[in-house]
Amino acid sequence: MKEIKRILEVYNHLDLSQRKVALATVVYVQGSAYRRPGARMLVTDDGRWEGAISGGCLEGDALRKARQVMLDGQPMVVRYDTMDDDANSLGIGLGCNGIIDVFIEPIDPGEFRNPIRLLEEFVRLRDQRVIATVFRANAETGLCTGMRVVLTETATEEPPGWLRSDMVLCMATGKARTVRYEVTGQPVDVFIERIDPGIELIIFGAGYDTIPLTRLATEIGWSVTVTEDCIAHLAPKRFPQATCLLYADATTITEKLTLTDRTAAVLMSHNYNYDLAVLTRLIPTRVPYIGVLGPRKRYQKMQAEWERSAKGFAQSALNRVHSPIGLDVGAETPDEIALAILGEIKAFFSDRSGGFLRKKPGSIHARQAALHEQD
Repeated sequence: MKEIKRILEVYNHLDLSQRKVALATVVYVQGSAYRRPGARMLVTDDGRWEGAISGGCLEGDALRKARQVMLDGQPMVVRYDTMDDDANSLGIGLGCNGIIDVFIEPIDPGEFRNPIRLLEEFVRLRDQRVIATVFRANAETGLCTGMRVVLTETATEEPPGWLRSDMVLCMATGKARTVRYEVTGQPVDVFIERIDPGIELIIFGAGYDTIPLTRLATEIGWSVTVTEDCIAHLAPKRFPQATCLLYADATTITEKLTLTDRTAAVLMSHNYNYDLAVLTRLIPTRVPYIGVLGPRKRYQKMQAEWERSAKGFAQSALNRVHSPIGLDVGAETPDEIALAILGEIKAFFSDRSGGFLRKKPGSIHARQAALHEQD
């Protein structure tokens, strides 16, 4: 989300009457690569770029290819084979051991459905959407290279029949796919990806230790709301990066917030009664992740109070509460604690364990062994 926003920011500051622009997108990866399918890089004809398609190894060559695309006005697919360092045509040892296809296309500012406009719509609406990009097609298919089909939860356009099932699957699983179809007897390569609006972090409490958590969360592109029942703690100068500062008491707070399946709530006010009141109101909501700062005994005390007052919650609801919060990284300082909290939240929403990658068997990413052909 942050990279997309930065690309849009740079694009919207360009004088498009004077500058030409191209967009490079990773559409296929076999084996290992620093960036996964969906990574983007905006390139201008004066040699500037924003975003990245690798760890810095491919950008120079992609820039040269993008200049040709902008000059000709025709898109191209560039394949980078980093399997063999000795035979690498780029003259550098990448060591990634992968094959990467990059789709580079010119951007026409006057085209209503150009990819930049679709990304702007996504950022504005903050919806979850699947975008299918045709990156290789013969003229006989009647499809244009660079054509895109969009599927959202409130879709008003219906994908073509040969594409719909894979787009629906991508929406459900979130896994990007590169698929080869046959249309009018001709091969068509399509990259299908789901883009998400990112995690929406709500921090209950505006103490000293919430400042680094707010800063780090916004640095990685999350939306951050800080809320408190003491307006003096919510001074904007303390949280310049926050998306929203909200003054509200614990009894009405859930009525003033928009809670989604991408919301992570973190309680760290250090006020037991406030945290108890907020948590009592959060558990019945749809928030998938609720973290409570403090020792395990503090949360156990809350559970005991619910039992005494006959406000006990089902175990399935309590399973959404993480207390103590954070990964076990030996955090001590507020900045380290913020890192541990963000690590756990990211692992939760990515459905990962948060362990050491060197102990994980196999690939650290789901691999696509070869270009998948539709049955």
